[in-house]
Amino acid sequence: MESVHLTARSDGQAVTIERVADGSWHAVEDDQVVGRGDISGRPDGRMFVSIDAWHCAVFDRLAGAMLAELPRPLYTLVGEDDLDLAAHWERAGFTARRREWECLVPTDPGLTGLGPALPPPGVTIGPAEEGPLRALDRVIRDEVEAAVGWREMPAEVLPRPAAPDLSRYTVAAEAGEYVGYVRLAAVTRQPRIGLVAVRSGHRRRGIGRALLARVLDDLHRRGIEAVSAEVNESNTAAMALFDAIGARRTGSNLELALEGSERHG
Repeated sequence: MESVHLTARSDGQAVTIERVADGSWHAVEDDQVVGRGDISGRPDGRMFVSIDAWHCAVFDRLAGAMLAELPRPLYTLVGEDDLDLAAHWERAGFTARRREWECLVPTDPGLTGLGPALPPPGVTIGPAEEGPLRALDRVIRDEVEAAVGWREMPAEVLPRPAAPDLSRYTVAAEAGEYVGYVRLAAVTRQPRIGLVAVRSGHRRRGIGRALLARVLDDLHRRGIEAVSAEVNESNTAAMALFDAIGARRTGSNLELALEGSERHG
Protein backbone atom coordinates (compact mmCIF):
# COMPACT_ATOMS: atom_id res chain seq x y z
CA MET A 1 0.00 0.00 0.00
CA GLU A 2 1.16 3.56 -0.71
CA SER A 3 1.16 6.14 2.12
CA VAL A 4 0.79 9.70 0.81
CA HIS A 5 0.06 11.86 3.91
CA LEU A 6 0.86 11.60 7.61
CA THR A 7 -0.30 14.88 9.17
CA ALA A 8 -4.10 14.88 9.46
CA ARG A 9 -5.56 14.27 12.94
CA SER A 10 -9.14 13.46 13.98
CA ASP A 11 -8.83 12.75 17.72
CA GLY A 12 -5.25 13.18 18.78
CA GLN A 13 -3.85 10.38 16.64
CA ALA A 14 -1.98 10.71 13.35
CA VAL A 15 -4.03 9.75 10.31
CA THR A 16 -2.34 8.08 7.38
CA ILE A 17 -3.86 8.23 3.89
CA GLU A 18 -3.12 5.07 1.92
CA ARG A 19 -3.97 4.21 -1.66
CA VAL A 20 -5.02 0.60 -1.15
CA ALA A 21 -6.08 -0.24 -4.71
CA ASP A 22 -6.61 1.34 -8.09
CA GLY A 23 -9.34 3.89 -7.38
CA SER A 24 -9.56 3.33 -3.62
CA TRP A 25 -8.04 5.19 -0.66
CA HIS A 26 -8.20 4.56 3.10
CA ALA A 27 -7.62 6.91 6.01
CA VAL A 28 -6.06 4.91 8.85
CA GLU A 29 -5.82 6.00 12.48
CA ASP A 30 -4.28 3.75 15.11
CA ASP A 31 -4.62 0.74 12.76
CA GLN A 32 -8.34 1.48 12.23
CA VAL A 33 -9.91 2.64 8.95
CA VAL A 34 -11.60 5.98 9.73
CA GLY A 35 -12.39 7.06 6.19
CA ARG A 36 -12.66 5.76 2.63
CA GLY A 37 -12.43 7.40 -0.76
CA ASP A 38 -13.34 5.85 -4.10
CA ILE A 39 -13.60 6.73 -7.77
CA SER A 40 -15.95 5.18 -10.33
CA GLY A 41 -16.28 5.66 -14.08
CA ARG A 42 -19.60 6.28 -15.83
CA PRO A 43 -20.73 5.22 -19.33
CA ASP A 44 -20.08 8.72 -20.69
CA GLY A 45 -16.46 8.65 -19.51
CA ARG A 46 -16.96 10.92 -16.48
CA MET A 47 -15.16 10.13 -13.25
CA PHE A 48 -17.16 10.32 -9.99
CA VAL A 49 -15.53 10.53 -6.56
CA SER A 50 -16.97 9.67 -3.16
CA ILE A 51 -15.64 10.00 0.38
CA ASP A 52 -17.01 8.47 3.57
CA ALA A 53 -15.39 9.89 6.71
CA TRP A 54 -16.52 10.77 10.24
CA HIS A 55 -14.26 13.78 10.77
CA CYS A 56 -13.85 16.95 8.71
CA ALA A 57 -10.07 16.74 8.91
CA VAL A 58 -10.11 13.16 7.60
CA PHE A 59 -12.43 14.14 4.74
CA ASP A 60 -10.14 17.03 3.81
CA ARG A 61 -7.05 14.81 3.85
CA LEU A 62 -8.70 12.14 1.73
CA ALA A 63 -9.91 14.78 -0.73
CA GLY A 64 -6.46 16.33 -0.89
CA ALA A 65 -4.76 12.99 -1.52
CA MET A 66 -7.24 11.92 -4.17
CA LEU A 67 -7.38 15.25 -6.01
CA ALA A 68 -3.58 15.40 -6.09
CA GLU A 69 -3.57 12.27 -8.27
CA LEU A 70 -6.76 12.44 -10.34
CA PRO A 71 -7.24 14.33 -13.61
CA ARG A 72 -10.01 16.88 -14.16
CA PRO A 73 -12.90 17.17 -14.55
CA LEU A 74 -14.23 15.23 -11.56
CA TYR A 75 -17.81 14.87 -10.31
CA THR A 76 -19.69 13.84 -7.20
CA LEU A 77 -23.32 13.52 -6.08
CA VAL A 78 -24.69 15.04 -2.87
CA GLY A 79 -28.19 15.00 -1.44
CA GLU A 80 -29.30 18.63 -1.56
CA ASP A 81 -30.37 18.52 2.09
CA ASP A 82 -26.91 17.26 3.17
CA LEU A 83 -25.45 20.73 3.71
CA ASP A 84 -22.40 19.51 5.62
CA LEU A 85 -21.29 17.13 2.87
CA ALA A 86 -21.87 19.77 0.20
CA ALA A 87 -19.74 22.21 2.20
CA HIS A 88 -16.91 19.65 2.39
CA TRP A 89 -16.86 19.24 -1.38
CA GLU A 90 -17.14 22.99 -1.97
CA ARG A 91 -14.14 23.48 0.30
CA ALA A 92 -12.26 21.06 -1.98
CA GLY A 93 -13.11 23.26 -4.98
CA PHE A 94 -16.27 21.60 -6.31
CA THR A 95 -19.22 23.72 -7.50
CA ALA A 96 -22.86 22.81 -8.18
CA ARG A 97 -23.48 21.92 -11.82
CA ARG A 98 -27.06 20.64 -11.92
CA ARG A 99 -29.97 19.34 -9.87
CA GLU A 100 -31.81 16.03 -10.28
CA TRP A 101 -35.21 15.55 -8.70
CA GLU A 102 -36.05 12.26 -7.03
CA CYS A 103 -39.67 11.44 -7.88
CA LEU A 104 -42.19 8.85 -6.77
CA VAL A 105 -44.54 7.91 -9.61
CA PRO A 106 -47.90 6.17 -8.99
CA THR A 107 -48.73 3.17 -11.16
CA ASP A 108 -52.54 3.31 -10.85
CA PRO A 109 -53.97 4.53 -14.20
CA GLY A 110 -56.65 6.33 -12.22
CA LEU A 111 -53.95 8.44 -10.56
CA THR A 112 -51.61 8.93 -13.51
CA GLY A 113 -54.38 9.92 -15.90
CA LEU A 114 -52.74 7.80 -18.58
CA GLY A 115 -55.58 5.30 -18.82
CA PRO A 116 -55.18 3.29 -22.02
CA ALA A 117 -52.83 5.98 -23.53
CA LEU A 118 -52.67 4.28 -26.93
CA PRO A 119 -49.65 4.86 -29.16
CA PRO A 120 -50.08 6.74 -32.46
CA PRO A 121 -51.23 4.78 -35.53
CA GLY A 122 -48.56 2.41 -36.84
CA VAL A 123 -46.68 2.24 -33.52
CA THR A 124 -46.77 -0.88 -31.36
CA ILE A 125 -45.66 -1.31 -27.74
CA GLY A 126 -44.17 -4.57 -26.55
CA PRO A 127 -41.20 -6.59 -25.29
CA ALA A 128 -37.68 -6.09 -26.64
CA GLU A 129 -35.41 -8.20 -28.81
CA GLU A 130 -31.67 -7.78 -28.31
CA GLY A 131 -30.56 -6.88 -31.87
CA PRO A 132 -33.04 -4.06 -32.55
CA LEU A 133 -32.67 -2.85 -28.95
CA ARG A 134 -28.91 -2.46 -29.31
CA ALA A 135 -29.42 -0.60 -32.60
CA LEU A 136 -31.89 1.80 -30.94
CA ASP A 137 -29.57 2.31 -27.97
CA ARG A 138 -26.74 3.36 -30.30
CA VAL A 139 -29.01 5.83 -32.11
CA ILE A 140 -30.36 7.31 -28.86
CA ARG A 141 -26.88 7.77 -27.43
CA ASP A 142 -25.63 9.42 -30.62
CA GLU A 143 -28.64 11.78 -30.67
CA VAL A 144 -28.15 12.73 -27.03
CA GLU A 145 -24.44 13.34 -27.55
CA ALA A 146 -25.13 15.51 -30.62
CA ALA A 147 -27.71 17.57 -28.71
CA VAL A 148 -27.21 18.26 -24.99
CA GLY A 149 -24.38 15.75 -24.50
CA TRP A 150 -24.50 12.50 -22.57
CA ARG A 151 -23.18 14.27 -19.46
CA GLU A 152 -26.62 15.85 -19.14
CA MET A 153 -28.27 12.45 -18.75
CA PRO A 154 -29.04 11.16 -15.25
CA ALA A 155 -25.81 10.64 -13.36
CA GLU A 156 -26.92 7.19 -12.23
CA VAL A 157 -27.59 5.81 -15.73
CA LEU A 158 -26.21 2.28 -15.59
CA PRO A 159 -23.41 1.02 -17.85
CA ARG A 160 -24.48 -0.89 -20.92
CA PRO A 161 -24.31 -4.61 -20.00
CA ALA A 162 -22.71 -7.17 -22.28
CA ALA A 163 -26.04 -9.03 -22.34
CA PRO A 164 -28.95 -6.70 -21.48
CA ASP A 165 -31.78 -8.06 -19.35
CA LEU A 166 -34.53 -7.80 -21.95
CA SER A 167 -37.23 -8.25 -19.31
CA ARG A 168 -36.47 -4.74 -18.07
CA TYR A 169 -37.18 -3.08 -21.43
CA THR A 170 -40.46 -2.09 -23.07
CA VAL A 171 -40.09 -0.80 -26.61
CA ALA A 172 -42.06 1.13 -29.22
CA ALA A 173 -41.73 -0.06 -32.82
CA GLU A 174 -42.73 1.49 -36.13
CA ALA A 175 -42.13 0.29 -39.70
CA GLY A 176 -39.98 -2.61 -38.50
CA GLU A 177 -37.61 -0.65 -36.25
CA TYR A 178 -37.53 0.46 -32.63
CA VAL A 179 -38.19 4.15 -32.04
CA GLY A 180 -38.31 4.36 -28.23
CA TYR A 181 -38.00 2.45 -24.97
CA VAL A 182 -38.46 2.51 -21.21
CA ARG A 183 -35.89 0.73 -19.04
CA LEU A 184 -36.51 -0.31 -15.45
CA ALA A 185 -33.35 -0.27 -13.36
CA ALA A 186 -32.32 -3.36 -11.42
CA VAL A 187 -33.20 -2.57 -7.80
CA THR A 188 -34.24 -4.85 -4.97
CA ARG A 189 -37.00 -3.02 -3.11
CA GLN A 190 -38.79 -0.65 -5.49
CA PRO A 191 -38.79 -0.57 -9.30
CA ARG A 192 -36.97 2.43 -10.73
CA ILE A 193 -37.45 4.03 -14.14
CA GLY A 194 -33.90 4.11 -15.41
CA LEU A 195 -34.53 5.84 -18.73
CA VAL A 196 -37.34 6.94 -21.03
CA ALA A 197 -36.06 7.62 -24.56
CA VAL A 198 -37.67 8.29 -27.94
CA ARG A 199 -35.80 8.95 -31.18
CA SER A 200 -35.70 12.63 -32.08
CA GLY A 201 -37.75 12.28 -35.27
CA HIS A 202 -40.58 10.50 -33.41
CA ARG A 203 -41.11 12.81 -30.44
CA ARG A 204 -44.21 14.86 -29.61
CA ARG A 205 -46.47 12.06 -30.88
CA GLY A 206 -47.38 10.51 -27.54
CA ILE A 207 -44.96 7.59 -27.80
CA GLY A 208 -43.32 8.34 -24.44
CA ARG A 209 -46.71 8.54 -22.71
CA ALA A 210 -47.80 5.26 -24.32
CA LEU A 211 -44.60 3.53 -23.19
CA LEU A 212 -45.02 4.78 -19.63
CA ALA A 213 -48.70 3.82 -19.64
CA ARG A 214 -47.83 0.22 -20.56
CA VAL A 215 -44.98 -0.10 -18.06
CA LEU A 216 -46.88 1.48 -15.16
CA ASP A 217 -50.04 -0.51 -15.87
CA ASP A 218 -48.06 -3.77 -15.92
CA LEU A 219 -46.52 -2.89 -12.54
CA HIS A 220 -49.91 -1.91 -11.14
CA ARG A 221 -51.35 -5.31 -12.14
CA ARG A 222 -48.47 -6.93 -10.21
CA GLY A 223 -49.48 -5.06 -7.07
CA ILE A 224 -46.72 -2.43 -7.20
CA GLU A 225 -48.15 0.94 -6.17
CA ALA A 226 -45.31 3.30 -7.15
CA VAL A 227 -41.94 3.50 -8.91
CA SER A 228 -39.07 5.91 -8.42
CA ALA A 229 -37.37 8.06 -11.04
CA GLU A 230 -34.68 10.73 -11.37
CA VAL A 231 -35.34 13.76 -13.58
CA ASN A 232 -32.87 16.48 -14.47
CA GLU A 233 -34.60 19.78 -13.67
CA SER A 234 -33.26 21.31 -16.91
CA ASN A 235 -35.12 18.66 -18.95
CA THR A 236 -38.36 20.61 -19.08
CA ALA A 237 -40.13 18.09 -21.31
CA ALA A 238 -39.42 15.22 -18.93
CA MET A 239 -40.35 17.32 -15.90
CA ALA A 240 -43.65 18.28 -17.53
CA LEU A 241 -44.42 14.65 -18.41
CA PHE A 242 -43.77 13.33 -14.90
CA ASP A 243 -45.62 16.21 -13.27
CA ALA A 244 -48.60 15.53 -15.54
CA ILE A 245 -48.85 11.88 -14.46
CA GLY A 246 -48.86 12.71 -10.76
CA ALA A 247 -45.21 12.20 -9.85
CA ARG A 248 -44.37 13.49 -6.38
CA ARG A 249 -40.97 15.06 -5.79
CA THR A 250 -39.43 13.44 -2.72
CA GLY A 251 -35.97 14.99 -2.75
CA SER A 252 -33.16 16.22 -4.93
CA ASN A 253 -29.50 15.54 -5.60
CA LEU A 254 -26.85 18.03 -6.63
CA GLU A 255 -24.17 17.04 -9.09
CA LEU A 256 -20.98 18.91 -8.17
CA ALA A 257 -18.04 19.31 -10.52
CA LEU A 258 -14.37 20.18 -10.26
CA GLU A 259 -13.43 21.54 -13.66
CA GLY A 260 -10.09 22.24 -15.27
CA SER A 261 -7.16 20.03 -16.16
CA GLU A 262 -4.76 20.85 -13.33
CA ARG A 263 -4.24 18.76 -10.21
CA HIS A 264 -3.85 20.05 -6.68
CA GLY A 265 -0.32 19.95 -5.46
